[in-house]
Amino acid sequence: METEDEDHAMVEAAAEASAWPGSSRRRRLLEFLLHVACRLDLRPVVKYTALSFFADRLLPALPRKMGFCGARGSRAVSSWLLAPLRDSNLELFALVAVWIASKIHELKPLSVKSLKALSDRIIADQHFTCRDFANAELVFMEVVEYNIGSLNIPFIYLEELLVQFREISKLGDHLNMDVCMEILDVLYETEDSSWLFNSPCQLAASALVTAYVISVPKQTWEFPILPWVTFTTSYDEEEIMKVVLTILMHVLNPDEMKGKDKIDFNI
Repeated sequence: METEDEDHAMVEAAAEASAWPGSSRRRRLLEFLLHVACRLDLRPVVKYTALSFFADRLLPALPRKMGFCGARGSRAVSSWLLAPLRDSNLELFALVAVWIASKIHELKPLSVKSLKALSDRIIADQHFTCRDFANAELVFMEVVEYNIGSLNIPFIYLEELLVQFREISKLGDHLNMDVCMEILDVLYETEDSSWLFNSPCQLAASALVTAYVISVPKQTWEFPILPWVTFTTSYDEEEIMKVVLTILMHVLNPDEMKGKDKIDFNI
């Protein structure tokens, strides 16, 4: 009987974890982080590293590290910041992600005092101390198992691809990095597109093609962007196009997508 109860509890925990954190909650948290990036005027590499740390590593790992899913090969992390896991605590972790990213990429990282001052203004439910930030950083690192490598993120690949494209084609001047970054922002805010970030290089290649379709006037589509991207990244053309269409479905409204056919994507 005990075994059945344990199995039932594990199934319920797994179901709870699979729904974590929920689309509306995830969206609010990522909008919060994007707002922080704007308020602090973060360089793009810091912003997208922080987004990767928070959205791609911390949030997916939290259910496992909090003891959900019946995880047995992963040590649970205990902290008052995780029990209960309030939105204010998650917002603190978002700020910690920014703090860690700034330490990696900036010669003069953001100070904990500046982050605390910002948190006092934008986190409504609770005021955190500098010591809370230090504790949150430790918990953050334990949850992500100290996985804070910053090379394998979409922005890094996207930046490299755009530089290469501009070196070989004048059409690269039509491609604005801001458009590419807006695409990434929209995808981060949308839960059902979060799976795209599992393959950062493929996502970067697809985002570049999408930005090309959006930014470059169709009458000037002279450069074979899709064959070049697939050659450069070694991804299959069909795989890239599948992701491109998925991205377009998220960044364009349904009316703009109506009437699109294969000729439109003859790139």
